[in-house]
Amino acid sequence: MLILEVLFYSFVTVVVIQVLYYAVLFGSFAFSKSDSKPVKSTPVSVIICAKNEAENIKNFLPTILEQDYPVFEIVLINDSSHDDTLDIFEDFKSRHDNIKIVNVKNIEAFWGNKKYALSLGIKAAKYDHLLFTDADCKPLSNKWITQMSANFSDQSTIVLGYGAYNKIKNSLLNKIIRFETLITATQYFSFAKIGIPYMGVGRNLAYHRDEFFKSNGFIKHMKIRSGDDDLFINEVANSKNTSISTTRESFTTSIPKMSLKDWFKQKRRHVSTAKHYKVKHQFLLALFYITQILFWTLGISLAITTYLWPFVAGLIIIRFITQYLSLGFSAKKLNELDTILLLPFLEITLIILQFSIFITNKISKPNYWK
Repeated sequence: MLILEVLFYSFVTVVVIQVLYYAVLFGSFAFSKSDSKPVKSTPVSVIICAKNEAENIKNFLPTILEQDYPVFEIVLINDSSHDDTLDIFEDFKSRHDNIKIVNVKNIEAFWGNKKYALSLGIKAAKYDHLLFTDADCKPLSNKWITQMSANFSDQSTIVLGYGAYNKIKNSLLNKIIRFETLITATQYFSFAKIGIPYMGVGRNLAYHRDEFFKSNGFIKHMKIRSGDDDLFINEVANSKNTSISTTRESFTTSIPKMSLKDWFKQKRRHVSTAKHYKVKHQFLLALFYITQILFWTLGISLAITTYLWPFVAGLIIIRFITQYLSLGFSAKKLNELDTILLLPFLEITLIILQFSIFITNKISKPNYWK
């Protein structure tokens, strides 16, 4: 009985922590209003770094060129591609005078390092306000630049946007990918809302060039091949200089991985940077994940024993109601409501996959960039 009593009170503690995360921390984003900012006409440099992305560039670059914005340039960085990427760049440049090409060749010190290529592109940019996306990303509207740049101000020099993934019917993997994206976005938007921003995604991210030069670019983590987005934001973002853009016109969408193996490799690269976050961010993220695991393991264990089952059932219901409300409102904002229908299953699946990624990364280092 003593063991069951310890398990019960541990479960109570876990549920309280989980409810605080969903209701208070994530609720700061989920239950807030998405305010549209006044439209501005600040000149913007859109920066796209590509490595062997010829087909994606042909398909998605026109959506950037069609943006309804008065003054912007597109900086196309060819990161030592061995396909037709550079040729495609030059073809577009011959037809559009607001395109600038930065052709990066490998050097021994920075071989295969995206941060080196991005640094050259940032230095070559004509304007100080920089907007980043990937070669396979498509803005959801021709107001993408307008909506993202509207969040810049004298104080706000960093803008975190949402990078969604295309929806694929009848694909369980697609649901898992988009649910993970929803959870990640809810976390980094919420942390930014309460004044402790910790990351952004390179699929949709903007900042003033001064932030880059004040921190000496990526120099502090140049040897870490990944993290040109999240590690940089983790280093320079604070409660005063960071804003978020959650209007749907500001979203981008990307091509998701089509196999679990490819997605697993991609997430290995992403997860490998988390150990370099500030300690407070590592603690808060780890506490959420650990209490997620304990909620399921302790909850199932207590349910099997039927120990104080009315109280255990009540705690489970409270946690699920809070989770559904918080993630439901977030999903509505981010246009991911269909993932909520499978929430318990997707949560358990994601916990298992994340644990597998953590163990795999402990055994071997992931590969980076392309």
